[in-house]
Amino acid sequence: MLNFGHLVFYEVAKLLSFSKASEILFISQPSVSKHVKNLEAQYGIALFERKGNTISLTEEGSILFKYLSKANEINSQLEFDISILKNTAAARGTLVIGASTTVALYLMPKILSGFHKAFPEIKLRLINRNSENILKALLNHEIDVGIIEGKNKTTLANYQFFLKDEIVAVCSATSSLIKKPQISITELIETPIALREKGSGTLAVLTAALEKENIKLSDLNTQVIIGGTEALKNFLLEFDCIGFLPTISVQKQITNGELFRINIPELIIHREFYFIQRQGEENNKLIKLFIKHAANSI
Repeated sequence: MLNFGHLVFYEVAKLLSFSKASEILFISQPSVSKHVKNLEAQYGIALFERKGNTISLTEEGSILFKYLSKANEINSQLEFDISILKNTAAARGTLVIGASTTVALYLMPKILSGFHKAFPEIKLRLINRNSENILKALLNHEIDVGIIEGKNKTTLANYQFFLKDEIVAVCSATSSLIKKPQISITELIETPIALREKGSGTLAVLTAALEKENIKLSDLNTQVIIGGTEALKNFLLEFDCIGFLPTISVQKQITNGELFRINIPELIIHREFYFIQRQGEENNKLIKLFIKHAANSI
């Protein structure tokens, strides 16, 4: 078992922030500083370099962080493995999950709720970032498992298929555009449209699909650019235009009649989501339990 001083250092080193570590650990910032100073005194070394308001790990601090990362993973697996032998429902452990925005907003509440009901002694934490940063968080040992869109070329992570989602064109059920439930790709160019902001995964896959039809974003009759899935969805409910959104984000509104799907036969846009783990950790029993539960929840 790691002592508390090591756990405090681990969180500070992971976040490179005393204040953020204090929030995670629910202790005061002076207490965090005291634990780190005690650890530095114990080893007779400096663990952090302080420059103004920022900190970085010293060479010795990096070595300690590397070993503590491994020890923390072993400790978590040990706690889970021993507890589950006694009673599956009483399994204990800690799991930090990273999920891309769409998954975090529309799938994780149901998944985490069900998992917590089944295994109430397992502590869960969810981090919501874009897919690129979730992968970085995994490789930096900030999370135990991630769910991201698409596959990266890195060989440092293992990918396991989770689900396929479709990006669809929708408009308000009160819009004049529902007179034509199906339009051609040529008609799309003339149709008023609201788009997600640059950097959005939804915009990226839409752009790629349009390019296959030799259409650029600049060719579209764009009325407004909006950041965020929920903001765009709410805008569409108020304005007479169409927008492209993930099916899992608008399914409820389509079902209850608030939004209407416009079919564009030439523009079928799918994207895939994957569970990601660090290479070599595929047999972690706690993570395997979570992945199995998540896959069965959809």
